[in-house]
Parts: sequence; structure tokens; C-alpha cells
Amino acid sequence: MSAARLPVALIGAGGIGRPHAERMLRHPDVSLAGIADPTPAGRAFAESIGVPWFAGHAELLDRVRPGAALVATPNSSHASIGLDCISRGLPVLMEKPVTDTLDAAERLCAGAEAAGVPLLVGHQRRHSVRVRTARAWVAEGRIGRPVAAHAMATWLKPDDYFQMAWRREPGGGPVLINLIHDIDILRHLLGEVAQVQAVTSNAVRGFAVEDTAAVLLRFASGALATLMTSDATPSPWNYDMGAGELERFPQQDADAIYVCGTEGSLSLPRLDLWRYPGARGWADPLAVQREAPLRADPYDEQFRHFRAVVDGREAPLCSGRDAMGTLRTALAVHDAARTGAPVAV
Repeated sequence: MSAARLPVALIGAGGIGRPHAERMLRHPDVSLAGIADPTPAGRAFAESIGVPWFAGHAELLDRVRPGAALVATPNSSHASIGLDCISRGLPVLMEKPVTDTLDAAERLCAGAEAAGVPLLVGHQRRHSVRVRTARAWVAEGRIGRPVAAHAMATWLKPDDYFQMAWRREPGGGPVLINLIHDIDILRHLLGEVAQVQAVTSNAVRGFAVEDTAAVLLRFASGALATLMTSDATPSPWNYDMGAGELERFPQQDADAIYVCGTEGSLSLPRLDLWRYPGARGWADPLAVQREAPLRADPYDEQFRHFRAVVDGREAPLCSGRDAMGTLRTALAVHDAARTGAPVAV
């Protein structure tokens, strides 16, 4: 690897873009080449950290000529901005979801493949040492054949979170913003989803988008999973609060994801592994193996990995095509809730 840091253009300096920018300022493998964000707040942020600011992403890309781009804009703009970057030969790290529709995702992925340009998607939890360990345990057979799982993504978003109009409209609710991470982890651990059933509700806030959802997944392996999300309840039961990997969330001593197999079960993010040490049966005692606290920042690891992919030293952990599988499942949640019928994925 070259000693020089990879200059990355940041497109979008909102709620997730700013933490990305702050990490790039101190990361050994990447640097912040400039920011494109049309808002006064975006401009003020760029000026406060001393990097070039542009209202539009095309001007940033053409004048600064970075080595790669990170797109952290509203979901509906991902495909068009990503393709603009790809047309300039720039590797792209796209915030999740990869796009807002499958047609747009197909255009984006096909464009990257035709240009031979890496397209990575920011499902950052895959980079967590906790998730990597859980995936290794499943692959090694420590829990046997997975049979069932449960995931929760429940918390209370403050009222000012919804000042941005797109968060109150379809595509901006907790299914595509929050639960999609848990769907991605379960796909990462258990394989592809074959069928989705779901119900959603907007009874608390009354927005056009859901505030609560309950989901049932059937995996191709035959394993089943239940998932619940709500952004309208005080709750510690979500991965980010339990992991303590991100400074913006106070850590809580709680798990949010449970995976059950024929030989044992595990939970995340505390990373407990439950197995029988001797006789097996519901009246026999279980033993738990708990890993030491693992608090490495998955966003820092994601930047390291992005640089390694750009340099050709690693294959994408979450490519655009892979992320389409997660998007397809998340969109099927909305389809199933709308129709009241199971949806094949």
C-alpha cells in the first residue's frame, strides 16, 4: 500500500456524513478531500474543519479530483450520484441502503461492473469484531444448524430528528433506516431469505411512513427469524446501544440479536455462546461462554477495508450486489405489510 492516504470526497454532510468526515480527518488510510452539501449547515461544517466545500457533488469531483467517494445523501439520490462518481472512475462507498429501489440498485451495480469500479455499501456492522466472531462461530458449527433467530431495533428518536422531510415519507422509516442493519446481519450469519411476512403501524406519529414494524423471515435453509423495530419507544434493545462501538450512543448492558441452533445459541452484541457442557435436554444445565468486551470502531475498520479494496488487496465485504439482497428483503417487508400476504424474495 502506498504511504499516502486515499483522498475521499464526502457527498452529504448530514447525520451520518459528519461522523464519517470526523473519522477521515484522523484515519491513517484515508483523508477527507472535500465536502459537497447544498445546505448552509453543510457549508459551515466544512469551513469549521478546514476542508473545501461545494454545493454540488459534480463540482467537488471535477475540481478536487479525489481518489474515491463516500455518498451519504438521502436514499433516493444514491443511484444518480453513485453513477456520476463511477463515470469518473471513482470507487464508491455508498451509505446503506445501496439505493431506494431494486431498479435503481441494478443500474448502479451494472454501471460499476461495466466500469470495473469497486462499489461497497456501508453495512458497517459487518466490520464489527463482534459480528465477525459470531459469523466464525456459525461457520465453525458451534451452534450446530441454525433453526431460529430474533432481532430487535427499538429506540426513541427525538422530535427534531424528523425535521428533515424525507424521514417522514416512505423510505425514511425505521425499516429502511434501522431494521435493514439487523436484516443484513441475519443474512450475513444465516444466508439468503426466501420469504417475508410483516405488519407495520404509524399509530404513534401518524407520518406517511411506519414508526413500528413486526417481521417474520423464512431463510432458504429453513431457519426462521422474527424481527421488531420501533423508533417511538424508550428501549435499550438495539445493537448499537448494546455494542458501545459508537460514541453517539450510550452503552447499555443488553442484547438485541439472538441466533439459535441445534447445538447451541448465541446473542449479540454481548457475544454470549450458550451450550450444554454435558447431558443435553431442557432439564440439564447450560453453560455460557462470554467474550471479553470488544469495542473496536466498525466505521474505522470499514475505511481500512475500503482502502484495501481500492488498492486491490481485499474483496468487498459488502458489495453492491450483496447489499441488493438486503435491500430486496427490506423492501419485501413493506410489500408484505401492504398486501397482508407472504412475499417471496
